[in-house]
Amino acid sequence: MIDRKSLRLAATLMVVGQILYIFVTLFHTGGEANDHPAIFAAYAASEMWTVVHVGQFAYMAILLAGLFALFFSLDVQTGTARWAGRFGAASAVVALALCGGVLAVDGVALKQAVDAWAKAPDAEKAARFASAETMRWLEWGMRSYENFTLGVAVLLFAAAVVRMNWIPRQVAYLMGPSGLTYLVQGWVAGSEGFSQTHTVAIVLSEGLNLSWMIWLVMFAWRMQGDADPG
Repeated sequence: MIDRKSLRLAATLMVVGQILYIFVTLFHTGGEANDHPAIFAAYAASEMWTVVHVGQFAYMAILLAGLFALFFSLDVQTGTARWAGRFGAASAVVALALCGGVLAVDGVALKQAVDAWAKAPDAEKAARFASAETMRWLEWGMRSYENFTLGVAVLLFAAAVVRMNWIPRQVAYLMGPSGLTYLVQGWVAGSEGFSQTHTVAIVLSEGLNLSWMIWLVMFAWRMQGDADPG
């Protein structure tokens, strides 16, 4: 039996989490992220830094909770789809842990480092700047692995969903490219940091996410009662 309430919860959590994450990120201090002297000065002057990053973590946690809950909604008992769903759920948990680490480095450690650099006397500025760059590079590494893990989670769930004969396959076909864009983000963040290529990959992933999440939530809320997948 298909549990429509569980599917509705999972789909709603994902789409709400993604929309709120995009919204709160609009308030993130902007600029050329790889131009460290300029962007660190902007970060030091930011008054909303902590609120934005707490919001980003909270909303990503909602999104990943929905992705994790999707495993229970699918309720696959046997076969490849069952293992894909299990490993997808495990990857979602790891992605949440890495997301918390990334935002702790970015939202707390990097902010403290750039504030110390901005306030330091001239004789200490070089050392303080080096410390801030170290925090940034640590963020690159953690963001890279978070993106890889999240990409794997989405791809595994796409593999599980495509084998479900009661969910529109178009959902899985959009999940696949979405997962790939996360893998691209992971590679770019680890190799060149937060470049324009990384930004383009983020925009693509968010657009694809909204496409398949909205499709899934509309399908879930249109379902009439519990059904037998046959």
